Amino acid sequence: MSYTEKSLQCVDCGATFAFTVEEQEFFASKGYTNEPKRCLSCRQARKTERSGGGGGYGSPRQMFPAVCAQCGKDTEVPFEPRDGRPVYCSPCFQKTRNGG
Repeated sequence: MSYTEKSLQCVDCGATFAFTVEEQEFFASKGYTNEPKRCLSCRQARKTERSGGGGGYGSPRQMFPAVCAQCGKDTEVPFEPRDGRPVYCSPCFQKTRNGG
């Protein structure tokens, strides 16, 4: 399928932005059927707003205290630890994940 560049209007700021051939190909490869509604800067602003600056959906991520099962250091994890399940600090988790 051949694409041609389109000019679209942002629903947030009203600016006209280009929906390039490359973007259309990318959207098609992901199975997206709708054209973007927002310009790039409004998409980025909305993404930042929705993530609350990094914690997800407007609030910071709750962290739970834990002791690393490998090195014994105090750490915090984004889930509630359960008895009988090992918990690792970030460096030890990366080591176990990478097979080392």
